[in-house]
Amino acid sequence: MQGKILIVDDEEKLRSLLKRIVGLEGYMVTEAANLKSAFKLLEKEHVDVILCDVRLTDGNGVEFVKEIKTKYPSIEIILLTAYGNIPDAIQAMKNGAFDYITKGDDNDRLIPLLNKAIEKVNLQNRIAQLESQVGKKHDFESIIGTSESIMSAIELAKKVAPTDATVLLLGETGTGKEVFAQAIHNNSKRNLGPFIAINCSAFGKELLETEIFGHKAGAFTGAIKDKKGLIEEANGGTFFLDEIGEMHIDLQAKMLRILETGEFFKVGDTKPTKISVRIIAATNRDLQQDVADGKFREDLFYRLNVFTISLPALRERKKDIPLFASYYLKLFSGKTNARVDKMSKEFTDHLMNHNWKGNIRELKNVMERAVILAEGNELTVDNLPIDLQVQSLGQQNGISAFELSSVEKLHIQRVLNHTKGNKTEAARMLNIGLTTLYRKIEEYGIS
Repeated sequence: MQGKILIVDDEEKLRSLLKRIVGLEGYMVTEAANLKSAFKLLEKEHVDVILCDVRLTDGNGVEFVKEIKTKYPSIEIILLTAYGNIPDAIQAMKNGAFDYITKGDDNDRLIPLLNKAIEKVNLQNRIAQLESQVGKKHDFESIIGTSESIMSAIELAKKVAPTDATVLLLGETGTGKEVFAQAIHNNSKRNLGPFIAINCSAFGKELLETEIFGHKAGAFTGAIKDKKGLIEEANGGTFFLDEIGEMHIDLQAKMLRILETGEFFKVGDTKPTKISVRIIAATNRDLQQDVADGKFREDLFYRLNVFTISLPALRERKKDIPLFASYYLKLFSGKTNARVDKMSKEFTDHLMNHNWKGNIRELKNVMERAVILAEGNELTVDNLPIDLQVQSLGQQNGISAFELSSVEKLHIQRVLNHTKGNKTEAARMLNIGLTTLYRKIEEYGIS
């Protein structure tokens, strides 16, 4: 197990001893006699874990933890003290220390603690690497799927990306509208500019107005200084308005002005602010119906509806489900350091038979949960939420997922399959009497 350790202690003999002990474990070790030297060293060298004395000639190790975690959050720190002090220990942990141990008394704990700290650092580095790969660049090639419906949507997006046209993305929640918006931005002439996104359903009218457009100092109680809005932050780039159908109709007029003139007024301002942004909007609502109902401005709808792309629901692209499942299996196995690398056929069949009302987002959550629950290297039906198990099998067997009897029948059948028909073992696993099991088998017609 590799890793670089920094030992900070003003006692030279103790430093040398610790260096020898830690070095014998295969770690690279460097040392510093005080906090000043430690900071200088950290500016030049990468360190994974710091072993630091609490009482040093030029400062306190407990406060040192706080400074290090602020400047180098990925470094783990184990504090060493000659005097057990509970308040110090509590404060050290609050400041972000990995642990706090007493010299001499806890010698046996030092190496196991160091190993755990290194494991944490390695896991954090791995997660950061995966996240940077996933979010590095949303390009069209990174969009998962080979079904005709998603390929058609990608082709449309590729055609509109190089232009500056306003785009309206339509689709149910969780179909990947923001991923498409980012891919369009990354393939546009504005790709060096910022991509700023906001979910209009996450804020009330007043808060959404200040978030998007910003405000002047004194515009309302609590507005003690000028605030730049997100749309101004997006100047030169792309502004993505998710769930625009939830935007209050009063704010829609301000969005219309931006689309028509490239100008807007901050809350409390008397002078317009000029910007250059590309607008991409998305919604899961029927905006035409909202226009007819007076909930959405007709003029704004036609301004947004320059180029429309409809994203298919996951249930409409069944052949892509295994591709998503494999992608998320790999992603979450890496994030959790789990050694799960395959899915049972029954597990995949359940995924294929599910309705996925929450679309890709729901599948992502299910896969994350399954990886966490997995006990071996293969995902099984037992790792799925019970409602998904019942709904999926219920569809196959023509029974309701909402009936308690349906749940019980399917659970008993699965346990019997697991025990290869051994009813005594099945009754033990179900924690019911053998007579009760026979009665339920007859009642439900289980073969």
